[in-house]
Amino acid sequence: MTTSNTTTGDAAPAVREELARLRDSIDNIDAAVVHMLAERFKCTQQVGRLKAEHRLPPADPGREARQITRLRALAENAKLDPAFAEKFLNFIIAEVIRHHERIAEDTAGGATPSANRTTAPSPGE
Repeated sequence: MTTSNTTTGDAAPAVREELARLRDSIDNIDAAVVHMLAERFKCTQQVGRLKAEHRLPPADPGREARQITRLRALAENAKLDPAFAEKFLNFIIAEVIRHHERIAEDTAGGATPSANRTTAPSPGE
């Protein structure tokens, strides 16, 4: 594969403007994704605390499988690669389980699980 030494500064003004417009849209979408993930993790942190208080396991394989199936269907309908969507959800689920395990350990150790912990909650929840 060859690479070009051309920078966006070498492009016509209309091309630079369109590129800037598209990049602004991408930046806005990225910000929305981060905020949505933060909201999701706030909810899964609450799930983790509830599970810990009632000595429920951090992982719920049945729920996770249903979520993967659901997300793959949503991805297909949105014309997004379902395999990518599944990988993304699996990454989130692993992080959520890790957080639920930490909350369970804190609870078992007598610590009060923090409602404002900065780590993300379980994605499968």
